[in-house]
This record gives sequence, C-alpha cells and structure tokens, in this order.
Amino acid sequence: MFLVFLGLTSQRPRICVICNLAVKRWIEMICNFLWQWFIQFIIVRDLPLCALSFEPQYCVPLSCVNGDPLRLLQRRSSSWVYSNTHGFNEEEIREKLQAFPGGSIELQKQDSGIATLTINNPARMNAFSGSMMVSLEERVTQLESWTEGKGLIVRGAAGTFCSGSDLNAVRAISNPQDGMQMCMFMQNTLTRLLRLPLISVALVEGSALGGGAELTTACDFRLMAPGSRIQFVHKYMGLVPGWGGAARLVSIVGSSEALKLLGGAVNVDPDHGLHIGLTDTVLKGNEESEGADGVLQQAEEWLSRYTKGAAAVIQAVKRVVLSGRELQLCEALRTEKEVFGRVWGAPANLQALANKSKHK
Repeated sequence: MFLVFLGLTSQRPRICVICNLAVKRWIEMICNFLWQWFIQFIIVRDLPLCALSFEPQYCVPLSCVNGDPLRLLQRRSSSWVYSNTHGFNEEEIREKLQAFPGGSIELQKQDSGIATLTINNPARMNAFSGSMMVSLEERVTQLESWTEGKGLIVRGAAGTFCSGSDLNAVRAISNPQDGMQMCMFMQNTLTRLLRLPLISVALVEGSALGGGAELTTACDFRLMAPGSRIQFVHKYMGLVPGWGGAARLVSIVGSSEALKLLGGAVNVDPDHGLHIGLTDTVLKGNEESEGADGVLQQAEEWLSRYTKGAAAVIQAVKRVVLSGRELQLCEALRTEKEVFGRVWGAPANLQALANKSKHK
C-alpha cells in the first residue's frame, strides 16, 4: 500500500499536466459551443453584426472575422431580406396572391447567354396580378441556377413596361397584415433579381409607373425608348414605395433627386432620366430601326457590349461589383479574393494566356 502511494506520489506532476490539458480542452470545447450558439443566435434574429467595439464608428462586421459560420451569414444575407424571424410567412402570402390570377411572366433564354423576362398583362397595362408576383419569384429562382447566363433584359409586353400592382389584388389585401406580407415578398424577389449573377437591363417602353418604376431600379441599367416615362406615383395612392424602390433609387440618383422624384411624383422622360443618372441610354424608336421589334434588338446589342466572353467571367464580374456595392470594405475584399480564386487558372483564364490576349 505504501509502495502504491509512493508510486502515485511520484507521478503527481504528470497527473497535473494531464489534468491541465483535459481542463484546457474542456474549456475550449465550451468556448467553441458558446461561439457557435452566438453565431446561430445572430443568424436567427438578424441582429447587427459587430465585434471588437460597441462604438458605432469602430463597429467591425463579424463577417470580417475568420470562421466558417460567418460564411453562412454572408450566404444568407445575399439572398433573402426577410424570413420567418421577421414575421414573414411566405407560403401563406403565396397562397393569397395566387387567388388573384391574370397575366403571366414569360422567360426566354437564348444561346447567347442573354435572357428576356417579359411582364405580360396588356389588358391592365402590364400591372402585376397576385399570380404574376408569384410567377416573378419563380422566374428569378430559375435564373439563379442558370450557369450559362450572362445578361437579362426585363421588359413589358405590347409596348409598355409595367403600371405596378393590379388594383383588384391591392383592394383584396388592403389590410395592414397582408400588405406587409406582400411588401416583404416583393422586396425579397426584387432584391434577388438585382443580385442575380447576370448583368440586367430594364427596357422601358411606354410607362413604368409605381411598382413598375420600382422594378426598373432592380436592374443594373435602364434603357428608355422615345416617348417612354418612369414615374413614382405612389404618393397619389397615399403610399410610399414598398418593393424596395426608394432605397434603390437613392443609391442610383442620390437622396436629393430621390426626394424630388418621390415627393413630386416627377414624370421622368428619357432626357430627364439621362440628366439625373436614372437612365443609361435612350434608344431609337421602332420606326427608326429595322424589324418589328427593333427596340429589343437595340437593347440586346447594347447589353452584348458588356456580356462578351465566358459566362463564368461575366458572372464573376457581377459578383465583385455587387459585393463592392453592398458589403463593407473588408468583406468586399474577401469576396473579391474568393471570386478571383475561382477564375484564376480556370478555362477562360488559361485560354486567354495561351492566346496572349491581354492587350487585344
């Protein structure tokens, strides 16, 4: 017994070291669990992501800190603006919107990598019925998985763009709860439209009114045909934009011009659109161009200037510009690095090196 005691006594330093290691690993395990819980807590509640300081001027996004859970935050924020944690019930509002049929959203993909999305409800000046809102979301989902895509043209049927929401549907869901659900549904959809890895163009013929004007801001560029107009008429309905149009408008033309366009319900013609930066170019009319649909052909030719090349490269271009526009600098730089890593040494890069095409 005494010998056993002596043996244990002689091993005391080793036992202490083992205990210290065990305690250290136990503490690390607890800290890792708490960190994972903290990240999930933020994800579920969409809380502000700050680390290192509680002072706003020194607020650093957690997405700038290394760690796999943070990539989940980035992926999540890049798609949906609202989820069930905001009281958004997607299935319920989809069912309610589907109860108001009429019109369609047509999607045509071309081998060139340019697709055309057509708002088709001419009897209502291409106003969105409830079922069309749902259909738009479904078309956006299809475009998100289009690996060969490079560009997108959004237009209206029968020579006019879109006059916003169909009033029949609006009156039926005029209670605040349904209105908020519809607002969140369309903000999600149009945000995803803007974040598509495709260079997008709104081809404005005729009128883009209310929600139609908001739709134009969910594209990267706006091309206007002669005689067309964009007008945020929301104040005449006792409303403000609810599909994200106001926030996007400010980023396009600045706060002063946005106040004028919204507060004055200004009728923006092509020349005024060019002057304030809302419009990127003015096209020729169908009568001045060849073919029955010369305006669409002009839009395709204009867009093709920026979509020549491999789809993977054009999509990468859109992603780095999108990250620079929406993310804080450190995260935008990380995203640019990751996108660069995917195209470096990829087929398009290797082909360009083989052709020595840098200065062509």
